[in-house]
Amino acid sequence: MKKNLILLFIASLFFAACSPDYEILKSQTSIVLTADTSVKIIGQPITFTVIDGEGNDVTSEATITIDGTTITGNTFTSSTVGYFEAKADYYGIESQIVMINFHDGTEINFVKRLLIEDYTGTWCGYCPRVAYAIEQVKAQTDKVVAVGIHRPTSDVSSGNYDPYNYDTSELEAVINTPGYPKGFLNRMTQWIYPEPTNVPQAVALTQGLNPKLGLAMSSTVENGNISIDVNVKFGKDFNNLRLVVYILENGLIYEQHNYTSYYGGVDVIEHFEHNHVLRQCITPLLGEAITGNTTIANVYAKTFNVPIPASVANSANLEFVAFVVDSNNNAINVRSTHPGEIQEFEQL
Repeated sequence: MKKNLILLFIASLFFAACSPDYEILKSQTSIVLTADTSVKIIGQPITFTVIDGEGNDVTSEATITIDGTTITGNTFTSSTVGYFEAKADYYGIESQIVMINFHDGTEINFVKRLLIEDYTGTWCGYCPRVAYAIEQVKAQTDKVVAVGIHRPTSDVSSGNYDPYNYDTSELEAVINTPGYPKGFLNRMTQWIYPEPTNVPQAVALTQGLNPKLGLAMSSTVENGNISIDVNVKFGKDFNNLRLVVYILENGLIYEQHNYTSYYGGVDVIEHFEHNHVLRQCITPLLGEAITGNTTIANVYAKTFNVPIPASVANSANLEFVAFVVDSNNNAINVRSTHPGEIQEFEQL
């Protein structure tokens, strides 16, 4: 009798699991909580979004807490000045903490952007992995600036020949991580392998404490020459800052070796489009010193006039990137622009 009861119980579980009234949920390994901004003036709302590991928006099903207290919906505001810890929970999976700040209008804050430097190569079969991961980050946030640093050689007789190779050995000696591919976030933080499953690590760096430093650029390309005005504004007092300015090119078509399952899993990928390719660094690779008054509310301005690099195939596809690093080579904030754009500071 006891045996029959056990069999009946197991059967009931089986039929319950197969019933259309039950939904078998996909397993999740991570979720990402993002805020439309990490800084607002008191009384104004901050809106949150929760994305699962497959890139789906699960905000409506998630629970969001501020300093441990559950909020209704996905917006929050404060009538008092201060910092708050935001966290999301989705079926028991918790996000990383996102720091948000409400101020009274007297602070100077800027949009926070992430620099991703992708050390890659057309010859490198595992390099599409990082390129794919960057696409996943961009699907979740527009607060990212990507740079493709192609390595390792311009020697056409080498099996590691890359037509877009740019010598960054000085910089690579600083990060001290041999091999390719490798992705670095804000210059000095290595993107954990495998990068496509560690998208939250990258997205998290667009959130949290404000960089207190913003950039704005304007540029022209005429008669074979490039003119770039770079402006840096300070939201607090800084010391020992350096500026890095890149010239990139988009829309470069060349075959890409691929030993991964991404992009159809084929090797070779013919006519692969390489974007944000580093063509020239017009400052020292480790940056040039920002001189003058780098205290709160002041602006540093520098104009660069250089010829279009001979390596550039199409000047219509140029892109410019500027970022500021601290004494430890960490990028504090970054901005990108295209010829003819006139940018304002992204002040919050």
